[in-house]
Amino acid sequence: MTLKSKAVESEIYASLGLDGKQKSVSETPRVVSIISALLQRTINNNEKLLTGSNKKNAVTIFHGSKAPNINIQQYLERIFKYSSCSPSCLVAAYIYLERFIQRTGAYLTSLNVHRLLITSSMVAAKVLDDDCYNNAYYARVGGVSTAEMNRLEMKFLFGVDFRLHVTAEDFLKYSLQLQKEGLDS
Repeated sequence: MTLKSKAVESEIYASLGLDGKQKSVSETPRVVSIISALLQRTINNNEKLLTGSNKKNAVTIFHGSKAPNINIQQYLERIFKYSSCSPSCLVAAYIYLERFIQRTGAYLTSLNVHRLLITSSMVAAKVLDDDCYNNAYYARVGGVSTAEMNRLEMKFLFGVDFRLHVTAEDFLKYSLQLQKEGLDS
């Protein structure tokens, strides 16, 4: 890799808050708002599609009976704050979420996004971060029971076929996509 491409990569990561140079520990990295906006737009499109067609979204373990009162950005901020996960972990969680949706054919909706986010974030933290909390802790952060968190994790892992490795190329590709999303919004 050339020096110039390394510099471009560093610039991309810095623009998303992935470089670890936040002004304070309590500062939320920009990637949180970008992922939140992207997921909300996806949900709006999916719910419009499902309402306006004969397509059915299968109800899964990830579906709630009603949408939670907390919006996606607040929920992702909560996960980031209380799990102490790295900003890179959130990018990996987004990648895992995309893999899950692609492999299962599920639609991301307001009824399943929160459970999918807490699960993908927990799995990403276990894979990427040196220190991470146990399932009981993530359950409290996510507002579900420990038993439910355990079931969500297993269903999610089988949904992604246990494919949790993220190559440097994939990480960069998704980071570029998120950076572009941040520029467009």
